[in-house]
Amino acid sequence: MPVESGNSAAARQVKQKRKSHSLSIRRTNSTEQDRPGMQRDMLEGQDSKLPMALRSNLLDLFGQIEREFENLYIENLELRREIESLNERLAGEGQTVDGGDLSKGALKTKASHSTSQLSQKLKTTYKASTSKIVSSFKATTSRAVCQLVKEYVGHRDGIWDLAVTRVQPLVLGTASADHCSMLWSIETGKCLLKYAGHAGSVNSIKFHPTEQMALTASGDQTAHIWRYMVQLPLPQPPADISASLDDDVDFSDKDEADGEADGPSECPTIRVATTTLKSHQGVVIAADWLVGGKQVVTASWDRAANLYDVETSELVHTLTGKQATALPDRWTGSFVRVSGSIALFYTCVCVCGVFAGHDQELTHCCTHPTQRLVVTSSRDTTFRLWDFRDPSIHSVNVFQGHTDTVTSAVFTVGDNVVSGSDDRTVKVWDLKNMRSPIATIRTDSAVNRISVSANQRIIALPHDNRQVRLFDMNGVRLARLPRSNRQGHRRMVCCSAWNEENQACNLFTCGFDRQAIGWNINIPALLQEK
Repeated sequence: MPVESGNSAAARQVKQKRKSHSLSIRRTNSTEQDRPGMQRDMLEGQDSKLPMALRSNLLDLFGQIEREFENLYIENLELRREIESLNERLAGEGQTVDGGDLSKGALKTKASHSTSQLSQKLKTTYKASTSKIVSSFKATTSRAVCQLVKEYVGHRDGIWDLAVTRVQPLVLGTASADHCSMLWSIETGKCLLKYAGHAGSVNSIKFHPTEQMALTASGDQTAHIWRYMVQLPLPQPPADISASLDDDVDFSDKDEADGEADGPSECPTIRVATTTLKSHQGVVIAADWLVGGKQVVTASWDRAANLYDVETSELVHTLTGKQATALPDRWTGSFVRVSGSIALFYTCVCVCGVFAGHDQELTHCCTHPTQRLVVTSSRDTTFRLWDFRDPSIHSVNVFQGHTDTVTSAVFTVGDNVVSGSDDRTVKVWDLKNMRSPIATIRTDSAVNRISVSANQRIIALPHDNRQVRLFDMNGVRLARLPRSNRQGHRRMVCCSAWNEENQACNLFTCGFDRQAIGWNINIPALLQEK
């Protein structure tokens, strides 16, 4: 009786399995044909907004998809069985496959190799396409270059304010909670002079427009005017700032600044002011020079802003809210027309020499660069515009555009005012029509003392969350200054100031991490136009 070889027996076994597989598929298809009718009967009793014809069509389509998946699943099982039987037959004939298992065999190796090659090609194609998209996006929206140039370290407490001199020599001035104000060399970062005449925190510093004089406001309820004379040192090669900083630096309030800096302990110190302005009953939070430099204005926590004569130190006007009881809590007024370029304001006019001022503590004051205009901001969620152009008529204009403390409001070279608030918004206003802002910038953190570049018209926003962001006058974000463990501020950023005369270091920021930082900001003209 003839004996069948192993190969013919295996082939006959495979044919029988395929035949049984086809029969099982036919049985499955025959049983599946009865399902749509049953499911239609079930759906008739359910509430649905779809028409019955559409529901039946969807059910037929889903049934076909389900049958296809079942067929694929059965074929996959049969193929796995055939592969296992083939591996067993090869093993019985003495031919081994690595591992003897599907997951470790030669077929699996080839399949995984081809799959890896396909996935690698897909990844390469995807990366190439996305790289083109990202590069084109960067080319049109973000080519602003922000680079840290110099750090100015030497104060023993947080720095509230900073400014750059308007006359030569150009130096940086800082006002700190350590009761001192310092003048720094912009190029070398060395302290050139220290003013220690205040008995409280120095909250503001501003320089005279034409002379070497500084105006500082303090928590000792006074504002001081003092003269300075400095000699700039020779510039030194820039040092590697990142190498000198440590990731674990602790800037807690308990830290002592003994030996923190080698410059401030050696620089000359001024302890007596040329002029002392005394009239406030609370902390003087800010002060600024009026155009021409013959008068100064101060803002205080006593809810008043005072106007002084520099030569005589006499109080010229008190911009106060002492008689605001006759006015509503939030002045609404009526539209009136004011002479000059400013029109259509909410206005109240001074009565008997006393102005209707703020209802709560003032936070900032700023003067117009070319006109006798002053803007003051307050915790009462408003900022007010004071007009001193006409000696016989002084007016105050109240603007309610924020829902929280207005931390600062500044003039621009054009007819604009920019205000920042703790409500995490910055608003740009047109002096010719300030009924509503022309642009609103929404941020994720409270905004402190802002500044606007006169040449490039860029707004620098210092935040409580240690960030500094740059926007144009239309509210379009241009850049964010870098911040990491080795670069940027490590605490709240309190103030920013632009330096239009020095292109190498044209923006300064200060914060409560006891340092001021000089930045080089390069914004292409094309990006500014957008």
